[in-house]
Amino acid sequence: MAPRATVKKKTTKSAPTDPQGMFSGMVAFLIEIGVQSRRLQIWKQKLIQMGATIEDSFSKKVTHVFAMNVDSLLQKIDRERLTRSKSKVLFYQWIEDSLREGKKVPEESYILSLVPGVGDEGSKVSVSNSHRPVNEIDSGADEPGTLKKSRISLEDSRHTSSEDNAKLVEEAVYESSETAGGSDYALRSQSPEVTSSMTSDGQNKTIVTSDSKLLYSPPDLNRNITEIFRKLIDIYRALGDDRRSFSYYKAIPVIEKLPFKIESVDQVKHLPGIGKSMQDHIQEIVTTGKLSKLEHFENDEKVKTISLFGEIWGVGPATALKLYEKGHRTLDDLKSEESLTNSQRLGLKYFNDIKIRIPRQEVQEMERLLQKVGEDILPGVVIVCGGSYRRGKASCGDMDIVITHPDGKSHKGFLPKFVKRLKDINFLREDLVFSIHSEEGTDSGVDTYFGLCTYRGREVRHRIDLKVYPRDIYAFGLIAWTGNDVLNRRLRLLAESKGFRLDDTGLFPATQSSSGKRGSKGSASLKFDTEKEVFDFLGFPWFEPNERNL
Repeated sequence: MAPRATVKKKTTKSAPTDPQGMFSGMVAFLIEIGVQSRRLQIWKQKLIQMGATIEDSFSKKVTHVFAMNVDSLLQKIDRERLTRSKSKVLFYQWIEDSLREGKKVPEESYILSLVPGVGDEGSKVSVSNSHRPVNEIDSGADEPGTLKKSRISLEDSRHTSSEDNAKLVEEAVYESSETAGGSDYALRSQSPEVTSSMTSDGQNKTIVTSDSKLLYSPPDLNRNITEIFRKLIDIYRALGDDRRSFSYYKAIPVIEKLPFKIESVDQVKHLPGIGKSMQDHIQEIVTTGKLSKLEHFENDEKVKTISLFGEIWGVGPATALKLYEKGHRTLDDLKSEESLTNSQRLGLKYFNDIKIRIPRQEVQEMERLLQKVGEDILPGVVIVCGGSYRRGKASCGDMDIVITHPDGKSHKGFLPKFVKRLKDINFLREDLVFSIHSEEGTDSGVDTYFGLCTYRGREVRHRIDLKVYPRDIYAFGLIAWTGNDVLNRRLRLLAESKGFRLDDTGLFPATQSSSGKRGSKGSASLKFDTEKEVFDFLGFPWFEPNERNL
């Protein structure tokens, strides 16, 4: 459906062709098999704009052939003809890296070899394998906490150029085409999945499916690398360095999707999210089995202590530093610290409990319990568990529950009744945050509860967040609380490039300051019924929830 607020569309003009551009003199033939159509269109456009000529068929005039892998290449051109030809056969990644560098990068590392066992799909360490993402399994880590709990943050967007935004979307298109293609690496679900969905007429319905595509299941053959990166995520997050924390967070899904064991950094140096610094880390881990940077942090008392305190729920980098400067070094030291808030004391008391991950089956049972209790209180209420559970992971760090009602008004006053009933049955145990805005219409009318809950028959505390949204902004809340943070950041930057501000409460036309710079979000959000409508409006490829582990 079209948004209720109208936005004037800009007419896009084709960029002029530069005959003396970067690709001047190149005559290219593109193997289209295995390439997402939009991605192919972007490559063709860039090549032509920068001086290249695109041929519709392979001939002696062709200087360069580009393909995704050997199989797709040989479906279009036979091996003997290629062997006789003087054309250079390269991976498409050469175009990407050349555009990124602003100059043609050396071709040697991008050559698609026709020698048997090199570049073929069955080769253990072939370059073609390194460019073939597959479906995923549980990464063992959710988003960095400070990033995850900030909804869709607006930070960094002011400093990102439109070219950077376009590149982020292009990367997403590529990843979407590869993930959506489907692979046989997915683990099979042992029990039906139960999810809630809103129909086109606004009615809530329950869908029961055993579709294994709901699960996130990569091979994760390089845990020696990803486990070290996860530790660095926690350390940098505790130190308040979200930029570095985010860079490791982005790299982990790229690495865990690989269907081969990394034996040389050359296998991954052209992958997205694996820059020079990350390559150096991987090389050191592959060579020595450890990373000196992590060892330095683990042996530095200040870093080690601040990192430990930063894992306490409610304790941020500034507070962790103050606690260190007061002379505290262990969790036991903090038990007598008077400056801690009640929520921080609960985070300290249940520190070990909160770190325990929750098996998917148990999250599923608790989601069903929440849906049953909610339905008893308010018939028709929509209750969905988002986060890593909705993205198909095998375990979750906590539960993110997103709630609404189709009639757009009955959600008001629901959360206090819901919380009380859940406490009566000993499901909710301790409160961390509880704020009600739906009655007064403040804070976009979103009601919030953060607390601790227990699974039946156990006293172990798990983190749970309940968010109740008005129906007209529910799609934004569902996107934000499903994640992951990489996807949310890309959506936010794309919205920024189009003159909007995006968060979990809506998509707002950005106001402009007197100096002409974009300022805060406008007062009225555009209205959309579904997540897909938000994606479509922004011009972003649709990702199913289990495809959002970017």
